[in-house]
Amino acid sequence: AEIVDLVGLMAADAYGPSIPTMMGAKEQPQTSPEKKLIPIVRHGIKLMSIGFLVPDEQALIWRGPMLHSAVRQFLGDVIWGELDYLIIDLPPGTGDVALSLTQSIPLTGGVIVTTPQDVALADVRRGAAMFDKLGVPILGVVENMSYFACPHCGERTDIFRRDGGVKTSEKLGTRLLGEIPLDAEVCTAGDLGVPIVASHPDSPQSQAFHHIATELVEVLSDQDSDDELKII
Repeated sequence: AEIVDLVGLMAADAYGPSIPTMMGAKEQPQTSPEKKLIPIVRHGIKLMSIGFLVPDEQALIWRGPMLHSAVRQFLGDVIWGELDYLIIDLPPGTGDVALSLTQSIPLTGGVIVTTPQDVALADVRRGAAMFDKLGVPILGVVENMSYFACPHCGERTDIFRRDGGVKTSEKLGTRLLGEIPLDAEVCTAGDLGVPIVASHPDSPQSQAFHHIATELVEVLSDQDSDDELKII
C-alpha cells in the first residue's frame, strides 16, 4: 500500500479465509443504508473476506452456485470506492471460484504463486493453462518459501529445491516477480495480524515483498491498457 495509493484486497478463498487473521481484522463489516457492505480497512488496504461473515469454527460446505453468488456479491455489493488496484486472492487449483471470477469481470491479469518443488509446479502449470484458455494474461510468478536463510550466519539452504519459480516463469513466457524466503518472523507477523512489512519494514523479508510489489507495478504500467482500475 506504500507503492500505490488505493488498494483493495478481496479474499475469494471461501474454504480457507485467512485474510482476517493475517491482517488483524476480526470484526464484521458495516452495511450502508443501501444494504451494501463497507470494506474493513487495515494497514491502508480495503479488505473483504468470507471470514468476516462467518464464525472461525464454521465449515463452509458450498457448491458451485453458492460460490458464484458470493463472488458476485463481493464484486457488486461492496462499496469499494475509488481504487487503483483490486487484488483478489484465489484458492489453489482450477475450481469454481476462478471460473466464476473470470466470467464476472474482466481481469487485468493473474499472478502465479508457487513453491519450488515439482509437485507444486505441476499444479501451477494447470492453473496457468486455465487462465490462458480464459484469456487472462499471466503477469508473473512469485516463488513462496523459496529458501531458508540462517539467522546466525546468513547461509542459504534450499529446502524445497531451487529455481522452480525461475524455470516456471521461463516456460510460461513471463517474469519471476520475486522470491519470498521461508522465515519464522513472516509466520509470526501473520499470526499476530501485523504483516511483516508493517512490523519490520526494513527487514530482508519485507524487502522481498516490496521488490515483488514494485515489479508487479512495473509490469502493469507497461501494459497497453486504459483501465484506471487494475484487477489482479
